[in-house]
Amino acid sequence: MYEDLGLFVDGVWLRGGGRDTRPVYDPATEEVLGVLPLATEQDLGVALSAASRAFETWRTTSPSERAAILKRAASNLRMRSVEVAENLVKEQGKIKREAEIEVSVSSEIIEWSAEEGRRQYGRIIPPRSSEYRQSVIHEPVGVSVLITSWNVPVLFAARKFSECLAAGCTAIMIGSESAPASAIAVMRALEEAGLPPGVANLVFGASPDTSRFLLSAPVVRKVSFTGGTAGGKAIMRLAADSVLTSTMELGGHAPAIVFDDVDTDKVATILVASKYRNAGQVCNSPTRFFVHEAVYSDFVRSFVAQAKAIQVGSGLERGVQMGPLSNKRRLSAIVEIVADAVGKGARLSAGGGRIGNRGYFYQPTVLEEIPAEARILHEEPFGPVAAMLPFSDTDQMIADANSLPYGLAAYAYTNSLRNVSAVEVGLRVGMLGVNTPQISLPETPFGGSKESGFGSEGGSEGVASYMTTKYVSQFAA
Repeated sequence: MYEDLGLFVDGVWLRGGGRDTRPVYDPATEEVLGVLPLATEQDLGVALSAASRAFETWRTTSPSERAAILKRAASNLRMRSVEVAENLVKEQGKIKREAEIEVSVSSEIIEWSAEEGRRQYGRIIPPRSSEYRQSVIHEPVGVSVLITSWNVPVLFAARKFSECLAAGCTAIMIGSESAPASAIAVMRALEEAGLPPGVANLVFGASPDTSRFLLSAPVVRKVSFTGGTAGGKAIMRLAADSVLTSTMELGGHAPAIVFDDVDTDKVATILVASKYRNAGQVCNSPTRFFVHEAVYSDFVRSFVAQAKAIQVGSGLERGVQMGPLSNKRRLSAIVEIVADAVGKGARLSAGGGRIGNRGYFYQPTVLEEIPAEARILHEEPFGPVAAMLPFSDTDQMIADANSLPYGLAAYAYTNSLRNVSAVEVGLRVGMLGVNTPQISLPETPFGGSKESGFGSEGGSEGVASYMTTKYVSQFAA
């Protein structure tokens, strides 16, 4: 795989040709896996022309035919699941079991999108006069630029490509430069499924320049972005110049609320697994743990013990429960944000340091007694750090949970309907898990509010976000 890294433009794989390149690293060893060619402006121009040309045919291709191609792509990806998962571990760092789940879910997502593309029904509006016929039609919005993140790279590529294509749009994806084999695997599955040239294109490049070039093109009508809030704001500014339809899936800082009527050991087990999944590099990962003071000591004691017991190592090693951070930047960011908290008076109850000096490994970390001015309480850590916060008053806790500009996800654990109602009504987030960390399935919408973005991927909302509404009023002359 890493000898064949390349771009896919207008049905052709492109490598070499004097293009700039960048190395792809294994975060567990810091060794170079391969060398990735970056798209030139000429490559991007060809991709734009190809996507624009292909749109005129793809938009009129029947939803059933589009669905058949996508289903074949899902099957192709599933047949290569072992290879794709191993490459995902090598370039991104997550453990093998998590990688296998990601590839499996990605195949499901493509299948869901295939069927959802067949369900984009319009409607007939009863007219005020029998001489009129009034209808609503949903049409593909047009050429779409899809920008993915590196933390769940197979899933993001599968979801964005499949929703876009199922709706009848054509795509140019800017894949993650640090995890390119994942997007390439999805692109190959689509190519081998019989996708016509130009319908889906995959490029890699210096994101700001590449995004600016593509989003300024008149043929582009939609952008879907997954990444940090700062990056999302930059994309939104570019999109505003052309009034592009946009879906923004941005950062989070999810509260996890533990009330005083639960089994603390059981809830701690659930939340430890959720917190340290993918080394905490998940946008909807629980990060701020609001724990009722009546059970705070018991919960934190159990949580800390389980966090300390997590086996950290290369994701391909047997028994490993958490892999490295995905890149050197993330390791530096976590070192800094933990040092800031401790320097301002927070107490380290678990972890707090790098593991070894080869690979980007960091200990599962728990912080207590955190001062209000610590960065961890205001900035998304995006790493294996849990912030413990005792509470006694539910209304004040909800206000504190809502105090940040983020509004992606939240979690609550309770056996009280009164508490469920309080968080359901009070928390300003796009997704809420009550007594479960499961808030993302192919058939459910995924998205946030406030500075966590707008619009949804997944569910019926995902494919619909690539459609535009046309109203037709017909008079029988």
